Amino acid sequence: MRRTVLTFLIATLPTLFACDNPDVPQNPTNAAHSSRIVTLAPNLAELVFAAGAGDTLVGVSAYSDYPPAVETLPLVGDAFTIDQEQLALLRPDLLLAWESGTPAHVVDELRQAGYEVETIRTRSLGDIAAALERIGKLAGTPQKAREVAAEFSVGLQELRDAYGDAEPIRVFYQVSRRPLYTVGHEHYASELIGLCGGSNVFADLGKLAPAVDVEAVIDRDPEVILAGDDAGDDAFAEWDRWPSIAANRYGNRFLLPSDELSRPTIRVLVAGEVICGALRSARSNRAESDTGADG
Repeated sequence: MRRTVLTFLIATLPTLFACDNPDVPQNPTNAAHSSRIVTLAPNLAELVFAAGAGDTLVGVSAYSDYPPAVETLPLVGDAFTIDQEQLALLRPDLLLAWESGTPAHVVDELRQAGYEVETIRTRSLGDIAAALERIGKLAGTPQKAREVAAEFSVGLQELRDAYGDAEPIRVFYQVSRRPLYTVGHEHYASELIGLCGGSNVFADLGKLAPAVDVEAVIDRDPEVILAGDDAGDDAFAEWDRWPSIAANRYGNRFLLPSDELSRPTIRVLVAGEVICGALRSARSNRAESDTGADG
């Protein structure tokens, strides 16, 4: 659980990791395409494989575990520290850094050391498709990357078409219990909620993953509460003390697949399908509860 929450928060707290700075220069590789790539975030390793370029990957960062093939690759560090000796041994011709996760000073130091570094943006659902195509171009697999990006976009559009006219329902997404974090409107998880016809009760907050307090959640009275399934059976225990919250009255508390939702890759489509299904059930529960109250 802690690992998944940490991964999610790294993805959603760019104020802690200052690489998503428009002043950081993009440093495109001079090669036609790269044959020895190192990724500096778990989601980037997954995207490299999804783009059909898994055979170019020679090193990955800590917590890279999907697809299983990445677990056999050498580790070059984590979000904060790079093993320079290991990196030198791998002789990469391209490093992929995560715009929202790799600290700006790390990117600068790597470039000053002579490495080619590309920063990849994956804040939104559209960014994921664009990242696939960009990685495919860099790695020499543009056609495969375009195909996968197109399939991903089609999957998202199918969910939009299926749920675009659904009756609105208020949703609170709980990233972690203590401290209590949620998602703002710019985060792809909020996009998925909206795509499924839900209304993120904290969509007005500008930060990707703002901290909120219990009173704010109670005040906004969500009709649905969502959390990652890695939180376990007590994920919603905090809310039992407030039975008047609409989500409690309707029985609308659902767990989501944490692995698929915590990383901005094509697997968020799986999480989107689960969210849409949960909100469909939530609307049914609401209707039954309101009908019973009227009777």
